[in-house]
Amino acid sequence: MPATPTSTDQPTRIFRLTGLTCTDCAARLEKAIGALPGVDRARLNFGAGKLTVEGVVDPKVVIREAAQYDGTVARLEGAPAGPARNWRERLPQLRMVTAGLCILAGWIAEYGFGNVPLGTALFAAAIPIGGYATIRQGLRALARMQFDMNGMMTGAVIGAAFLGEWEEGAVVAFLYSASNWLEGYTMDRARRSIRSLMDLAPKMARVRRDGGETKIPVEAVRLGDLLLIRPGESLPMDGTVRAGISAVNQAPITGEAIPVDKAAGDPVYAGTINGHGALEVEVTRRVDDTTLARIIHLVEEAQAQRAPSQQAVERFARVYTPAVFALAVGLMVVPSLLFGQPWEPWIYRGLALLIVSCPCALVISTPVTIASAIANAARRGVLIKGGAHIEELGRLKVIALDKTGTLTRGKPEVTDLVPWSGQGAAELLALAAGVEAHSEHPLARAIVRAAKRDRLALPVTTGFTAIPGQGGSAALDGQTIYVGSPRLFASLNGCRQDGQTVEAIEAQGKTAILVGTAERLLGLIALEDQLRPASRRAVADLRAAGIRHVALLTGDNRVTAEAIATQVGADTVRAELLPEQKLAAVHALRMEFGSLAMVGDGVNDAPALAAASVGIAMGATGSDVALETADVALMADDLSKLPQIMRLGRQTIRVIRQNIAIALAIKAVAIAAVFPGWLTLWLAVLGDMGASVLVTLNGMRLLRWNGAARHTPGIDRGRHS
Repeated sequence: MPATPTSTDQPTRIFRLTGLTCTDCAARLEKAIGALPGVDRARLNFGAGKLTVEGVVDPKVVIREAAQYDGTVARLEGAPAGPARNWRERLPQLRMVTAGLCILAGWIAEYGFGNVPLGTALFAAAIPIGGYATIRQGLRALARMQFDMNGMMTGAVIGAAFLGEWEEGAVVAFLYSASNWLEGYTMDRARRSIRSLMDLAPKMARVRRDGGETKIPVEAVRLGDLLLIRPGESLPMDGTVRAGISAVNQAPITGEAIPVDKAAGDPVYAGTINGHGALEVEVTRRVDDTTLARIIHLVEEAQAQRAPSQQAVERFARVYTPAVFALAVGLMVVPSLLFGQPWEPWIYRGLALLIVSCPCALVISTPVTIASAIANAARRGVLIKGGAHIEELGRLKVIALDKTGTLTRGKPEVTDLVPWSGQGAAELLALAAGVEAHSEHPLARAIVRAAKRDRLALPVTTGFTAIPGQGGSAALDGQTIYVGSPRLFASLNGCRQDGQTVEAIEAQGKTAILVGTAERLLGLIALEDQLRPASRRAVADLRAAGIRHVALLTGDNRVTAEAIATQVGADTVRAELLPEQKLAAVHALRMEFGSLAMVGDGVNDAPALAAASVGIAMGATGSDVALETADVALMADDLSKLPQIMRLGRQTIRVIRQNIAIALAIKAVAIAAVFPGWLTLWLAVLGDMGASVLVTLNGMRLLRWNGAARHTPGIDRGRHS
């Protein structure tokens, strides 16, 4: 997976972390790694469990430092899992089990055989065994006056021992270690859901070298190597088919359920599955730069971005934590100092309040939900670039759609040739193709494609000039030939148009392209861009998913745009827009309706995509621009994904609200139970860590959410990947 580009020449190493469950611990670990000698910069992505270290430092030093934080285990990206690492990962679980056995033995000794001293000794032994990582971290936190969960838990355990409640202290240490292990397991499972996609691409590749076949690690494959892909095999690298015909299952990348036919010249992607035919593929991307690797990298970066709800929760926690700590201290001392109450029960209640009031569940409720939702979308072939965007998707009421390449196939075809100057239809097409041969516009390519299909000889033109949003011109035999929209020719002095013919063509939903000089028209070429089969259903499903207004924005003529809008069911049409006018249209729609999504091709519509609340790029597979710039990228040209991800956004907001409500409700009940003395220390641990585990599991439900409960006709319920 590619490292994040940096502005320095320092080497960059990536470490994978397991067992990391505390956002506060993650922040301190990042700061500690950044302070190590030789480290230029350290960045820790809590959601992905990914630590990026820039600088000259021994990886063993980083691994040792990470181990100081709540039993976290770090390994260098790509390093094999050796016995030492396996032992370190199992150590917290071993300590937990040992502490549990000590408590069980203590109960048997004290209540079964009446041996109180032995039972007390076993309880006392269970405290440092089960709470080793917590107490070590807690003492460091208390020494720095940092009141996190480890510090609170350590204070509670020490206080229980001070009060002679050895059994309570042992149970607290055991339950906290057990909850930490369970929470770490569920968090690591969520993190692995994205990294497991890398396993879709084989680690070995069969290449043709020196006239023979050889199987080598994918890291050793060079650009330009020829891969030999047998039927049924997964592709190890991105490339271009050079020989063979087959159907390739691209579901891991695009979410498409139907295999895509591939032949010479077609692109293929790592992790996709070859069908019935053998293929020879020329490698075009290195293993750390494949489309699959870039998707995983971008998804992990997205998981690191804080959503608005997460930022709000963290702001609340910064006020809540010291306030509750002050309340706990007051509960310990005020009743005894001011009202003559005995010290021991109120100190005990203050310790219980310290434990149960930690905001862990509240703080973790949002990031685990966002990470799960982003992972779910990625497996559907939709790349969402951050928590803010998925929350925005859940709030959308308005959507603006580009026409060409979004609602239509983006591959217009020539349907009519109308010569006006005595020349034949073939001559008109050849002349237009000679001018448009220098252009990359979809309409220009369609004209050139039609001329080549008819095997016409194209005249040699020079000095091509693109006229944005209107067409282009080139010189032929000293005369300037224009090919473009009726609007272009209306701006040319002395050039009169046949308005009736143009209107008749546009009334059929076709695009009229005129050919001529500045003085006279030579003819008209009609092109038609077929509507995507899914467009009409997608717009209907968008409305069912909560969209209240659908706008069509296009540079095409108004008559054609209105014909397409009628077919798909759009509410408003803004046509004949230049790029800056499309940008202005997005601003106007935002002013009128509020939050708005813009859907386009990710390149031509870049300004409008950037101006929208959420920019959604169509068909981002293989497009660096769309992958890097869009807020949301649909990896395939599949509009049916739009209502799916909007429902996913709404479900994400619901789960976040559920998690916040669960965390606050459990805290409120537990805190209320402190004052009458109903809450024991071990119940406080269950209340606090139980809430953390509960919101984590609830958030992880989004990994498998498919919208079945709110199914809309036309949406494939089971199409995850």
